[in-house]
Amino acid sequence: MQIEILGCESFGARSLACVVKTDDRTILIDPGVALARLRSGLLPHPIEVAAAFRIREKVLSAFGQATDVVISHFHGDHMPMRAEDPYQLPMEALPSLDGINFWCKGPEKISGLSSKRRRELLDFLGFPLPASEGVKSGNMEFSSPVPHGTGEKGFGTVMMTRICEGDEVFVHSSDIQLLDRKSVLKVLDWEPTIVFASGPPLYLSHRVPEAGKEASENALLLARHVDTLILDHHLLRSFEGYSWLKELAGMIESRVLCAAEFMGKTPELLEAQRKNLYEKAPVPSGWHEAYSKGKAGFEEFL
Repeated sequence: MQIEILGCESFGARSLACVVKTDDRTILIDPGVALARLRSGLLPHPIEVAAAFRIREKVLSAFGQATDVVISHFHGDHMPMRAEDPYQLPMEALPSLDGINFWCKGPEKISGLSSKRRRELLDFLGFPLPASEGVKSGNMEFSSPVPHGTGEKGFGTVMMTRICEGDEVFVHSSDIQLLDRKSVLKVLDWEPTIVFASGPPLYLSHRVPEAGKEASENALLLARHVDTLILDHHLLRSFEGYSWLKELAGMIESRVLCAAEFMGKTPELLEAQRKNLYEKAPVPSGWHEAYSKGKAGFEEFL
């Protein structure tokens, strides 16, 4: 089994995209990318826009090799979108999808906006999207709906993916954020050797107090039962999250790291330093509008 992570916050933009290759399948999971609309009161810095563009290009290339595409839920950083946001992956940019099998979160227990996005993707593809929760297909299996973070918060549900080959078991647990014990126990029931998950949103700890104690306990439980735990996404939208990750890694013998480190790269937490980016490389007035119209680029900021 080969695992390549295509995008994550430690690569500079919001994503949880990866490709898993087995002997008979190439599985693209959560093919999306996005940027925070506002952070510190500021629009995305062009350096972040460049990072999102790089992830977008890797995801588009992966579509050309994929036998299967999995969409764990219908948020803009996890799926192709209608071309409304210039920083996301537009459906219109997708290559031919002939012969690709789609496996998707069903229409149950999702928000009205997610339902709209699901219908838009269905209309674009021109064929019905499956509700894949609970389905097994060869070496691939999908969970029943689990909470997007904490169930009580009403953020809807996501679908987790299990892929096995030989003694290796990979679980993409999407945006569980380690905030729901039942979801973590479901992951452990699958007996994974490697888990790729969103960590807790410590940058929102004032709104999600569970991101502290509960997430730490669940992270320790999970880390003690896997060979490799990759935590990223919500967790690495702040430097506090990276410190939390390193503290967890110091408690555990198994490997605990972020997506960039798993891929042998240096983490670039660009969203977390948006204010500093603006101070170091000021953005001309009107740049974002010009970029959205194709009249400005990010090359001068790289």
